[in-house]
Amino acid sequence: MRAENSDSDLQVLCEDNHIIAVNKKVGDLVQGDQSGDPSLVDTVKLYIKEKYDKRGNVYLGVVHRLDRPTSGVVLFARTSKALQRLNELFRKSRVRKLYWAVVRECPPKPADTLIHYLKRNRDRNKSYAHNTPVSGGKEARLSYRWVLSLDRYHLLEIDLHTGRHHQIRAQLASIGCHVKGDLKYGFPHSNPDGGIHLHAREVTFEHPVRKTPVRVVADPPADPFWDAVRGQLA
Repeated sequence: MRAENSDSDLQVLCEDNHIIAVNKKVGDLVQGDQSGDPSLVDTVKLYIKEKYDKRGNVYLGVVHRLDRPTSGVVLFARTSKALQRLNELFRKSRVRKLYWAVVRECPPKPADTLIHYLKRNRDRNKSYAHNTPVSGGKEARLSYRWVLSLDRYHLLEIDLHTGRHHQIRAQLASIGCHVKGDLKYGFPHSNPDGGIHLHAREVTFEHPVRKTPVRVVADPPADPFWDAVRGQLA
């Protein structure tokens, strides 16, 4: 299901008649909001329209989202049937989502499962992690493992078990592991591009129509830190 890129800088990772997955860049907005900025939905629709010479409106269902400062795999549905079935897979936690995070502090354990109760403050667009249940809080679970260290930073692989607002950022910050560039959650300074070093590396799921396993992997953006990670893992 691999696909070649269009003339734009959109990186399509896989596609067929039912789904399409792309590698989101730092700063891309997945779906339109009050900012009025162009969205990844618009870009992917245009790609489909031009590649397949589609007339009229192009259907594209948003299955999940990534925070604007993050990068990595974003999966869309090309039919309403695929959207319904993918939503069900996500709801039943039958989609495996792996992330890479570059953090300044080494975690207290080389591998662990974190369970918190996240409460979202919409005015601040921020979630707060609590160790015990709180009113309005939602249980958040993830597992991490230390992968490697590079100079003053460390690469963690995150296996995300739930999908809460800013979950990885909030939970890692709660154990003192601040994602590089993430001012909102306690990192002392921003990255030059305004992004953070959190990357949706891999998504694995059952195809919504063919019922075959699908694994989509996205390379992180080109920058000195991600390039160093790739060099050590090569």
